[in-house]
Amino acid sequence: MKSFPIGGVHPSENKLSREQAIEVLALPDTVTVLLSQHIGAPAVAKVAKGDKVLTGQLIAEAGGFVSSNIHAPISGTVTAVDMVVNGAGLRQPAITIKREGDEWAEGIDLSKDVVRECNLEPKEIIAKIQAAGIVGMGGATFPAHVKLSVPPGKKAEFLIINGVECEPYLTSDHRVMLERGEELLTGVTILAKALGVEKSYVGIENNKPDAIAHLQELALRYRNIEIVPLKVQYPQGGEKQLIAAITGREVPSGALPIDVGAVVQNASTAVAVYEAVQKNKPLIERVVTVTGKSVKSPKNLLARVGTPISTLLEAAGGLPEDAGKVINGGPMMGRAMVNLDAPVTKGTSGVLVMSGEEAERQPASQCIKCAKCVSACPMGLEPYLISKMSRRQMWEPLEAERIADCIECGCCMFTCPANLPLLDYIRLGKAKVMGIMRARAAAAQKK
Repeated sequence: MKSFPIGGVHPSENKLSREQAIEVLALPDTVTVLLSQHIGAPAVAKVAKGDKVLTGQLIAEAGGFVSSNIHAPISGTVTAVDMVVNGAGLRQPAITIKREGDEWAEGIDLSKDVVRECNLEPKEIIAKIQAAGIVGMGGATFPAHVKLSVPPGKKAEFLIINGVECEPYLTSDHRVMLERGEELLTGVTILAKALGVEKSYVGIENNKPDAIAHLQELALRYRNIEIVPLKVQYPQGGEKQLIAAITGREVPSGALPIDVGAVVQNASTAVAVYEAVQKNKPLIERVVTVTGKSVKSPKNLLARVGTPISTLLEAAGGLPEDAGKVINGGPMMGRAMVNLDAPVTKGTSGVLVMSGEEAERQPASQCIKCAKCVSACPMGLEPYLISKMSRRQMWEPLEAERIADCIECGCCMFTCPANLPLLDYIRLGKAKVMGIMRARAAAAQKK
């Protein structure tokens, strides 16, 4: 069974909502649409308080090439363009809209008919994806049009669709693959055409045999799409791990997937690309898994962007009495939330409720030099070392130790018998070192 070559762990899957079909969540009365729902520059608001907007209407333009357009997820009146508190407790600019019906902007095709034929040229496809504000929906939220704009001197050889969903608890991509397979594979052909590649792969972990079988059957009607079953091993869905597992090619330190001829997009992103190109529908809704061992009714909900997280929790039976922590994402890479009225964003793949007992960290003790974290690291780093260096603010040596290569998967903390907060310090150090690297690059450009 195919997998990546080094590291990895096997956390309990806890896919509690895998059998739950996607439910359409009722429209919220008010949405709060953050202007930064993607990697890169925040979008710039194009509406003001008092403006009337339609569902799917452009309300904020990308603030640069690495940025993303944002559209109204509901129709109604803009009640504020102001700073709001996000899920992490930080203030961010946002547009608030009060719903008045659900009237859609002109030109958006809301029919369920699958339109498979795409006669657009590659540049036209990329332009439509950019206009629709499509970003990576696996959590990274990298603007899709940037990935599809291959730099001069580089060549895309193959497209990889990430249907792995290796993060415990999350099942949104699984349900999308089962319920929207035709749209997904049509999206794959559109992405392949945009890139000018002949071969596409869809990687799926072996714990989703129904999705593998379903897409393998559908793929018989599509050209050059191979469904690749993968070993269940976290973090199989990491971009570099996925490329290694499917193609055997290793992305070098400091390099990008395109340097080995690969472009990777998420399964839900492929469906969003289909909707953007074939239906003129911008990215204004997504499937979110709401789950947890104490959650009354774990679900996969199709929710409009801007819907309060608290509304999703209510739809799943309410916040459990023993809730100790609510996580945006999964338990390995997700971030704890301090504000449950914060909105769903384009990158919200799941909402996980952990009990107080589950969420409580065990007391940290001394490192016993067991090197389990080294064995588990899928990037071949030395987590115990870079964590300690980060704690001591040794920024220059940290760069040499390749801290920027860390994918923040959490394998090191998962395996540490001393319960050390390795990833906390590594994230801190990585953010600092990446900032130094960006400042150095900007200074070099000015010369």
